[in-house]
Amino acid sequence: MPENPVFESDDPETGDSRSYGSSTIRVPHHEGRAASANGHYNEGYDEYRDVDIEMKNLSAKRNSKALRPSSLHRGSEFSSQQETLAKDPWAMPELADDGPAWSDLSRREKCRRTGFGILKALAALLLLYMFVISLDLLSSSFRILGGRAAGRTFQESELLSNPVVGLMIGVLVTVVVQSSSTSSSIVIAMVSSGMLDVPRAIYIIMGANVGTTITNTLVSLAQSADRTQFRRAFAGATIHDMFNWLTVLILLPLEVASGYLVKLTGAILSSWDPQRNEGGNVELLTAITKPLTQLIIQLDSKVIEDIAKNDPTAMNRTMIKESCHTKANPNKTCQFLFYNTGLGETNTGIIMVFISLALLCASLVGIVKILNSILKGTMAGALRKALNTDFPGRCSFMTGYAAMAIGAGITFLIQSSSVFTSALTPLVGLGVVSIERMYPLTLGSNIGTTGTGLLAAMASDPKSLKSALQVALSHLCFNITGILIWYPLPFMRLVPIELAKKLGTVTAKYRWFAVVYIILTFLIMPACIIGLTLAGSAVLMGVGIPLLLLIAAIVLINVLQAKAPQILPVFLQSWDFLPRCLRSLQPYDAILYKMSCIDCRCCCRKNSDESEDGKARN
Repeated sequence: MPENPVFESDDPETGDSRSYGSSTIRVPHHEGRAASANGHYNEGYDEYRDVDIEMKNLSAKRNSKALRPSSLHRGSEFSSQQETLAKDPWAMPELADDGPAWSDLSRREKCRRTGFGILKALAALLLLYMFVISLDLLSSSFRILGGRAAGRTFQESELLSNPVVGLMIGVLVTVVVQSSSTSSSIVIAMVSSGMLDVPRAIYIIMGANVGTTITNTLVSLAQSADRTQFRRAFAGATIHDMFNWLTVLILLPLEVASGYLVKLTGAILSSWDPQRNEGGNVELLTAITKPLTQLIIQLDSKVIEDIAKNDPTAMNRTMIKESCHTKANPNKTCQFLFYNTGLGETNTGIIMVFISLALLCASLVGIVKILNSILKGTMAGALRKALNTDFPGRCSFMTGYAAMAIGAGITFLIQSSSVFTSALTPLVGLGVVSIERMYPLTLGSNIGTTGTGLLAAMASDPKSLKSALQVALSHLCFNITGILIWYPLPFMRLVPIELAKKLGTVTAKYRWFAVVYIILTFLIMPACIIGLTLAGSAVLMGVGIPLLLLIAAIVLINVLQAKAPQILPVFLQSWDFLPRCLRSLQPYDAILYKMSCIDCRCCCRKNSDESEDGKARN
């Protein structure tokens, strides 16, 4: 057996040794406790606690395999892997097989392992199917709860005239209905009916492109139990956010100043004579999931569109289908679980949210567990090589563009970028797909999802077909322009990747920050901007401009601190002059940790009292 790894502090004289299993950690004395007895906060407690938890887990895994003959020769691999991850937390882990080699198995054991592998693969496919079903049900439940409000929001023409507010409304509506395809289709329908012009519709489409990224960000939370996996999974999910927000920061001012997308799409359609076409429909994923979801809930998709079009009869109609008759079968009655239950829309929506979230969490946890057991050894190496290997020779630069084509094609077929990116997120967390490969796949998915809007526009009235197609094309041109900015040049490509990695590092250290990020980015920030707009343009400009200047100054100072600190005044060469709560998340983490410790102490005290009472009775 090789020597056990020893993690030591920089100063051995001030170190404190702690043993877990067969591993020893040396931690500086000042990092040994979360908080002192008088309640003062110690800066390094969270680093100690992180190492504490991780080493307990690693020791438990090693000790559970210590008696296996097949694991004796893997001690050096274990140590080298930990050293690699300590140097580079983004290094792809070695997914070594813990069992005996295939050549060492008997015929019976080989048949047994093959059978279990097939069963695991079938279970993974079944869980993936249930995961897609849960996303569909979650989208339906949010439409029931927030569809009317989303439709009424689109009626506010004064709000939509403000580009920033139009962007934020697109974000909020897409978060509420959990589908950028739905929000884009509503916008296209409004343009087709003449209620919304093309320039204002483009701002909403930009927001819809941003709002759709919340789904795979939520999916990454399923791997929060393991810090290393969570770091990669959250970075892989939020790389979609980074790309969309960075593209918006460039194209929104450009569109306001020059009408870039309006002119570009207008030029594309200038020589085209519009004729009515029946909108096509590519149903692959929907055809598989619809039979089950329609047994649970069926929605009237026209209600939100009619509310947005200010149809007075739409407010009296229910989101849940009341009539299922068709031309072929005029006497057909609705047969699904929530039909005519008398619960009302709100109660039905709340029940649906709990059902879909429970199904989503269960399927995600199961997928991660099964993939973690399947993707080991030779299979993991082959899959990782297939997904992450570049083309040979001078064609290596084409690898990313090929990944974009694959992402666009799959997303167009399943008509859901959320499903595609959410399915990839656990693979990123497990280390099968790298962050660098996830990026072009996500960009391709952004292009593929615009196909839904193009198909919806093709079904518009001939008089408004050109305008509807212009809006759908603007969605496509927005994503293509973003790719041209943030992908071809290697140094520009690194910007969203590095931002996502930094966010992943922060959320791995402070896992509660992931929830704060989601609520702040997708709910609070859009709602605050809309609220400031309602207070008047002067209020929005008076608050927004100083805030943007402050953010720009902070970013510039951070860059200079890292690259050329000598240029800055002495007091700006670090943020130490600020209170700790303004320059670090550690004080907030300490508060949450103390609260959790209080709960733990109460539980422990209760259990100890009960045990003492039991001993006294005996």
